[in-house]
Amino acid sequence: MRPFEFCVPKAAKAVPAGPDWIHEIKYDGYRARLVRAGDRVRLESKAGLDWAWRFPFIAETARKMRQEDFAIDGEIVVLDLRGVSDFDALHSGRHNAEAQLYAFDLVGLAGDDLRQLPLFERKAELGKLLRGRAEGIFVAPFEPGAIGPDLFAAACEMGLEGLVSKHRERRYRPRTCDWIKVKNRAHPAMSRRFE
Repeated sequence: MRPFEFCVPKAAKAVPAGPDWIHEIKYDGYRARLVRAGDRVRLESKAGLDWAWRFPFIAETARKMRQEDFAIDGEIVVLDLRGVSDFDALHSGRHNAEAQLYAFDLVGLAGDDLRQLPLFERKAELGKLLRGRAEGIFVAPFEPGAIGPDLFAAACEMGLEGLVSKHRERRYRPRTCDWIKVKNRAHPAMSRRFE
């Protein structure tokens, strides 16, 4: 699949509460696209760098998958003992071999560009692709519906970074991305200069 822009969520102050929204935990890590074409695996950063060498666990997991042609959008994370993403551990470079990919979108599969499909269909295909995947690459958990504001409150209580909300019917449109991120104002990421 040819390189293309990432869909980047826009910051907002409130989580949408309508029934047609899907809400995901915002992981504190590095955004990346995992692309496999046969034996070749790339882990592409937003800057276009290939990080497959840096995060070997993710790359090796991708090579072991039965499907040999896919493009997954997700977040590279290192988890602490509580199972919460630890940006400082990831950024230090000392835990690269432990980093995992939390996959939240499937944008290409078996030579097909899936970006024109609605999100709920892409997520269904992602679930099928990663079914039974025990380690290295996970489907990022999500909750549909009007639960968004309550879920955000719970995420803040747990010390998580926040939520990303996406309309279930929308296509993957980087230039007019309508994903919404709402951050926990008490989280350390609020004071960080880069993401």
